[in-house]
Amino acid sequence: MKGWTASFAAYLDRRVVMVLLLGFSSGLPLLLTFSTLSAWLKSEGISRTAIGVFALVGTPYALKFLWSPLIDRLPLPLLTRMLGRRRSWGVVIQLLLIAGILALGATDPVGRIWLTAVLALGVAFLSASQDIVIDAYRVELLDVDQQGPGAGAVQAGYRIAMLAAGAGALLVADHFGWFAAYATMAALLAVGLAVFLLGPEPAITVSAATVERERRAGEFLARRPHLQGVRANVVAWLYGAVVCPFADFMTRPGWAAVVLFIIGYKMGEAMAGAMANTLYIEMGFALSEIAWVSKFFGFGATVAGTIIGGALVARLGMGRALLLFGVLQSLGNLAYVVQAVAGHNIWALALCVLVENLTAGMAGSALVAYISGLCNLAYTATQYALLSSLTAVGRTVFASTSGKLADWLGWVDFFLLTTVVTVPALLLLPWLMRRQASALAAHGRRAPKPG
Repeated sequence: MKGWTASFAAYLDRRVVMVLLLGFSSGLPLLLTFSTLSAWLKSEGISRTAIGVFALVGTPYALKFLWSPLIDRLPLPLLTRMLGRRRSWGVVIQLLLIAGILALGATDPVGRIWLTAVLALGVAFLSASQDIVIDAYRVELLDVDQQGPGAGAVQAGYRIAMLAAGAGALLVADHFGWFAAYATMAALLAVGLAVFLLGPEPAITVSAATVERERRAGEFLARRPHLQGVRANVVAWLYGAVVCPFADFMTRPGWAAVVLFIIGYKMGEAMAGAMANTLYIEMGFALSEIAWVSKFFGFGATVAGTIIGGALVARLGMGRALLLFGVLQSLGNLAYVVQAVAGHNIWALALCVLVENLTAGMAGSALVAYISGLCNLAYTATQYALLSSLTAVGRTVFASTSGKLADWLGWVDFFLLTTVVTVPALLLLPWLMRRQASALAAHGRRAPKPG
């Protein structure tokens, strides 16, 4: 009993609380360029076609690994010396993000929709950049045994922020107007800004393998007289910032299997989630019924799932937690089968939303902790951005086939399929944990407990 209490007590650690606040800061901007922005545009009479095109402003979230090497390695004049590499980038990006959200809220979508689109894209870019810094800061700040609670804390903060930027922003807009709503969200970003200004700068840890790889690059340049001066410095920087993070990852045993596992781990949940609202509507539920049940049961279950999952990662060990939560997540999709059979039954809807969000939250915490443990601390920002981008593949590429499969199979068989589609990833897991247990220690991190 004492061990279980200690697992949840980890959330009271000062550094984990800081991560919770950064998760809140990370989650605020997303809906301001997505569903909240769509509601604003619709209230102004903008056409559905134009609103649909605005979905493209979310592209930076999928491409953030492209500029993550700059944030990982490029020092900022004066600020990096004063605050350190992570905090300096965090402060600058959040100040720009606050300004960007205020500017977006001050636009006139009817008269100058192009300006609204440009500023929305800018906010999305800065938000994705903020995520790069926050993920790197979290991974480097926490000890190995805190990565589970840290993953739960950052996701809980993220979900609370999405409620604030969704329902909260709509309530403010309804009473005081859209600029007031966006200004309120910009002010709330001060939470994350305070963490970067007052929190500690993580120590830079570089493994022997990393030092050796970059030493060989220096020797290569020294043997080529034509690569001297500024040109040599540029080539050396690009090698260290861009080539080394990817080369480091691809030298690890079973790296291709790691990629497949990350893509496949939440594929079934993504496929089912893509069709959830369509199922509910076809079962005869009104939009208001879906909204209230989703907010009441869904929000609470997701936050509870992320917190429970993060705590149990530390208690069970990484391998057991990933396997257990992966199985529970897959079985959670059977609640959709119950819903499809029950039809218009509000208690079945509540059960479906509760089970799906709870198990998805637990699995999400375990996956975030796992990805965090894979990162070489010399290249945290770049490698985490790359690996976390892989999780978007299941949400986009594979989930895009859900509608066709549901038409072909019918609801019951479709949701039964989503319960087993994750099995290949789960079968890879024991092999991966055995292969990586010794290898992780040579890449800048102690191996997590295999479970």
